[in-house]
Amino acid sequence: MAIEVAVVPVAGRGTRLLPLTKSQPKEMLPVGQKPVVQYVAEELLLSGVRRLLFVTGPGKTAIENHFDINEGLIQNLRENGQEDLLETLDYEREEVDYFYTRQRRQLGLGHAVLCARPVVAHQPFVVALGDSIIGLHAQSQIVRRMTGIFEREKADAVIAFERVLPEDVVHYGIAEVRNEEDDFFELASLVEKPAVTEAPSCLAVAARYVFQPRIFDYLERTAAGKGNEIQLTDAIGSLIADGGRVLGVTLSAAERRFDIGNFPSYFQAFFEFAMEDPQYGEELRGFAKKILERGR
Repeated sequence: MAIEVAVVPVAGRGTRLLPLTKSQPKEMLPVGQKPVVQYVAEELLLSGVRRLLFVTGPGKTAIENHFDINEGLIQNLRENGQEDLLETLDYEREEVDYFYTRQRRQLGLGHAVLCARPVVAHQPFVVALGDSIIGLHAQSQIVRRMTGIFEREKADAVIAFERVLPEDVVHYGIAEVRNEEDDFFELASLVEKPAVTEAPSCLAVAARYVFQPRIFDYLERTAAGKGNEIQLTDAIGSLIADGGRVLGVTLSAAERRFDIGNFPSYFQAFFEFAMEDPQYGEELRGFAKKILERGR
């Protein structure tokens, strides 16, 4: 049976992107012509997900407004002869249901996922972090691949991973691999932000997960870890220790992760998406070339 529900945590404060995020969610920052969270939603829809549950927090109402149908705006565009802009709002009418729940206390990603339990209940579900885009313009089938492996292998969880430089392992949850198959590997453990000398690999969690609902039981029992937060990786580690079957899938070269979590990665994502924009990319590439030549 297809997995049709995804939990999208969007409650983080975005402090590493201040002052941009002082009055708007980091998930609503523009990357090319769309906000980050729209790319995430489009990626999930492309993979067959039809119900999105956003776990929000203070100052996140712009996300709800963005996915609402704005009849007043549509009427205004028609009355002013701007019908050509209506296609930019096509995402409003996708066959998808949106739900919202609040993370009332900032207790980490694991706690944010746990907040989804009353809505998700007893069904398998996807988790897609709302500040990470997978693939240029979100043209990725990673979630579809993950759910296929999840069902075929009767897994308790499937996690997406990307290869990072050894010096960058300190920023991610890192996989210890037990064994490898053709299109996935099995995890022996998952380590949250290890020191460079202690990292079991360079495979870093890449913002996409598929879970059986039993993960909620582990999250409820997980004590606060690094940063005094309930870490999702700690709950996954306990699941593995109890004999749970947790599998990993590696992103392909075309499914690079764009992490909108700090200024360097945000600038790079915006620049690359804008350069590849089908409408304005060619003009921008010419402009960038002139700027670079001027600086020589």
